[in-house]
Amino acid sequence: MVMRTIFGFEAARVETADEAIKATRSAGKILRNMESVYRRDRIDGHTRAAAPAPHRLALHRLLWKRGSPPNLRLLRIRNVILASLVCAAAALPISCQPRKWHGDQKVIILGIDGMDPQLLKKFIAENKMPNFSALIEKGSFRLLTTSIPPQSPVAWSNLITGMNAGGHGIFDFIHRDPKTLQPYFSASRVEPPKHGIHLGNWVIPIGGGTAEQLRQGKAFWETLDDYGVPSTIFRMPSNFPPVKTRGRSLSGMGTPDLRGSYGTFSFYTDDPVTAAGVVEGGQIIPVRVEDSQVTAKLMGPDNTFRKGSPTTLEPFTVSIDPLEAVARFTVQDQKFVLREGEWSDWVHLEFQLIPFIGNVNGICRFYLKQVHPRFELYVSPININPADPALPLSTPKSYSRELAEEVGEFYTQGISEDTKALSAGVLDDKEYLEQARTVLAEHRQIFDAEFPKFHSGLFFFYFSSLDLNSHMFWRLIDPQHPEYDAALAAQYGSALSEFYQQIDQVLGQVMQRVDDHTTVLVLSDHGFAPYNRSFNLNTWLRENGYITLNREPNPDQSQAFANVDWSRTRAYGLGLNGLYLNLKGRERDGTVEPGASADALLIEIKEKLLGVRDPENNQAAITRVDRARDVYQGPHSAQGPDLLVGYNRGYRAGWQTILGNFPADIFENNTNPWSGDHCMDYTLVPGVLLSNRAIDAANPALTDIAPTIFAQFGIPQSGVMMGHSVFLSTR
Repeated sequence: MVMRTIFGFEAARVETADEAIKATRSAGKILRNMESVYRRDRIDGHTRAAAPAPHRLALHRLLWKRGSPPNLRLLRIRNVILASLVCAAAALPISCQPRKWHGDQKVIILGIDGMDPQLLKKFIAENKMPNFSALIEKGSFRLLTTSIPPQSPVAWSNLITGMNAGGHGIFDFIHRDPKTLQPYFSASRVEPPKHGIHLGNWVIPIGGGTAEQLRQGKAFWETLDDYGVPSTIFRMPSNFPPVKTRGRSLSGMGTPDLRGSYGTFSFYTDDPVTAAGVVEGGQIIPVRVEDSQVTAKLMGPDNTFRKGSPTTLEPFTVSIDPLEAVARFTVQDQKFVLREGEWSDWVHLEFQLIPFIGNVNGICRFYLKQVHPRFELYVSPININPADPALPLSTPKSYSRELAEEVGEFYTQGISEDTKALSAGVLDDKEYLEQARTVLAEHRQIFDAEFPKFHSGLFFFYFSSLDLNSHMFWRLIDPQHPEYDAALAAQYGSALSEFYQQIDQVLGQVMQRVDDHTTVLVLSDHGFAPYNRSFNLNTWLRENGYITLNREPNPDQSQAFANVDWSRTRAYGLGLNGLYLNLKGRERDGTVEPGASADALLIEIKEKLLGVRDPENNQAAITRVDRARDVYQGPHSAQGPDLLVGYNRGYRAGWQTILGNFPADIFENNTNPWSGDHCMDYTLVPGVLLSNRAIDAANPALTDIAPTIFAQFGIPQSGVMMGHSVFLSTR
């Protein structure tokens, strides 16, 4: 029965669930049409972008703080329709509304990236981990089988979906387009609008850009939503942009900085000995000190509203005291003073994209490394501002802002510890350690704010500190490492155990809240091992006749597979563990026939790789090589590498070979501070699983975690999941 008409649209009384659903869908269609009109609304003579406009790997959101307001009539109509949708939802029978969880079961998961079982046992034996010791005594401790390969995006995707890479489609940090053979980041894709209008030097986008989550499969908390189980998911890796959920979530590893990278630092110096230009993870920028003042520019996102997408720049000045090791900074409307060796708080930045009406916000931190005799200034990667995010960071969208209001600004880029600045020599061990401790302090501050609010459902909290700091400080706990330094070890060799002890303190906070209805899981995605020597897979393939170059390797290592003659190339390596055939019908210039020829070639390469010995010590560099078809199940199995190369402890793919380059030697010493790793034979770097309950599974795996969560809430397991609850005696 028609009740009344709103702006020409009939609002009907609904009597049944089917009628309610039909009415809601109709109203939703109207709303989408209205939004389309609204998004095309002309403002100041320009067409407003329908969605954030991206640069390289990021989207620029227009923040309409100034200039003409949008069409208020359309906004009012939109709000009325939204109210109608709410009323329609309220009219639904109970069975058609989202379920509400009425159980008292709670699950708490601490996701500790990189917690190593051997180090954990060592620190427990040294009485440094009393809460872990108590948990093991009360409950259970198992090795946790990691993913193939044991890389964080793959491993956490296994946990999220209950499937391996064949099901969720994440095979490595780095994937490639077989038609162009160019690498790209595996977990997400951010693309600009496909069309635009050119007005002089401006490019006005038609339509919106997209931020796309490339991981396939359903996240376990989406299923919890279906059953009305509340959830909080903090910094889950491989979850950018965050999947839609009624729970609270904040994206983690895979979230870019404001420039669209994993994290690009800036280093300003007047030292003529320091080579200017791009380094891995950052940029060295020369400056001049004139009249005790430095004038420089901060680099923001690329401005895709301008022809050529130039980098946005914002000036800042540093006034140096001629006698004291202190300087005054002026950054936009902010002024602050730093002494030499001091870090700033978070500094707010606004980069203008379109004068008066379009800007994007970020935050960064300054570190005044040196004032005299040379000027040296580190500026962190410019992070997306959680209080005003230019890219989607959380669900609901307001959650990141609420966190920032409660605890202050914090690192939002997925890999917050600036390991690249330490590797580049921009930060030393002491300075990097200060920055890494700040990251953990921020995470603990958020944990302290959020955990007391948890009363039902599931609470997941991710910590990155053990992983990133094991990567950087392994050389200081292992005298056999090529970069071991006894003096540095005496100063900073205890840093890693201190990070472990902080995680133990967090566990202590958790256990104080545990009751008979609470299941606690503490787990890591993989363990750790020394990374002493690099194996350059592409160099080996070249020397063994599987790759042919037109000429000597290009010294410009920024281009993947430069000078490769694909017409005479049969296999190539890309990523940390992947080996691909140059397959006809798949690769752009494929040479290997699918079927028997491909199978024979894979067997040949596998046998040769397993026979490789390091000439320095005669050790096997590779202990396992898996065929993808043997270890992956699911619809995406054929999209990944053909072989998964599992390196021995102490070995890993070299830094250049993983990006499609050809270093001169097959083996090299690893002289990078990045001295520990896990991208090896997966059987050699298991993670850990601890619980306050008895674990019945003898050999639990990451793919068992989602089924375990479902079992705790009485939710049936999806048929695509590989694992089973770790608490079931029959598996």
